[in-house]
Amino acid sequence: MRNHSTASPASSASPAPAALIDIGVNLAHDSYDADRDAVIARAQAAGVVQMLITGSSLASTQRALALARLHPLRLFATAGVHPHHALELTAQRAAELEDLARQPEVVAVGECGLDYFRDFSPRDAQRQAFHRQLELAARVGKPVFLHQRDAHADFAAILREHGAHWRGVAHCFTGSGEELTCYLQLGLAIGITGWICDERRGAHLAALMPHIPAERLLLETDAPYLLPRDLKPRPASRRNEPAYLRQVAAAVARARGESLETLARSSSAAARTLFGLPGPRGGAA
Repeated sequence: MRNHSTASPASSASPAPAALIDIGVNLAHDSYDADRDAVIARAQAAGVVQMLITGSSLASTQRALALARLHPLRLFATAGVHPHHALELTAQRAAELEDLARQPEVVAVGECGLDYFRDFSPRDAQRQAFHRQLELAARVGKPVFLHQRDAHADFAAILREHGAHWRGVAHCFTGSGEELTCYLQLGLAIGITGWICDERRGAHLAALMPHIPAERLLLETDAPYLLPRDLKPRPASRRNEPAYLRQVAAAVARARGESLETLARSSSAAARTLFGLPGPRGGAA
C-alpha cells in the first residue's frame, strides 16, 4: 500500500496546525490492518489530536474499545449497532452492548438509527434496535451517535418519542435545509464529513453551514469512506483517513466565512462538551 504521507495535509503545515477532533472514524476497519499505527501518527501530525472510533456492531465495538485502551486520552470509542446489523441486537446481545457502553473509554451509544436506502435489515428490526439503543443511552447517561438515510420521518418521530432522555449528533449529515432545521430543533449536534467536498452531490451543504450554531457543529471523516473529492493529490488506494479531516474543515470554514483556526477551536470545544472528552493534555475541557 502506498505511503499516504505525500498526500497528507500535514506535509505543508507550518506553523503547527490548529487542533481538530475527528468524531467519526472507522479505525477498526480491516483496510487499516497493515498500517494502523502510521495512520494514527499521520493524524496527529495533521493536528487531529483526538478521534472517536465508531462501533457499528458488537464485534466492531469490541475492536474500537481495544484500540481506545491502547491510546488513552487520544482515542475513544462508541458502542452501537448500525441499522444494517439490526437483527444482531437480540435481548441477549443488547445486554452485551450495555456492558460495552458502560466502559469509560466509550463516550457514545451508536452508530444507531435507520437506513431505508439499502434495507439490509427489515425496517421493523431497525426501529426496534433504534429504540433499544436510545433507551440504553438514557440508562448509561451518554450521547447517541446517529445514522439516518432515506428514513427522516420515522427517524425524527422515534427521537421525539424518547423526549428529552437523549442527546447526540446527526452523524454524516447530508440532508436538506428542512432536515437540518428539524435536527436543530430536536437539539442535535451536526456532523459534517467530506461529503461537503464533493461538488456532484454535496454542493448544497455549503449554503447550510452558516445556519449551524458553532457549539453544535462537529467534524468527521467517516474514514475509510468518503475521501474528500477535492483532495490533491489523492491517494492511489482512494482510502480516506483522519489526517484528511483538515480538508473537510477547510471546506466548512470557507462556507461559514470564518478562519480554519476559528472553526477548529469551536468544533473541538463542541466535541469535548458533547462527548465529555478531556482537554488536549488530559485536563477538563
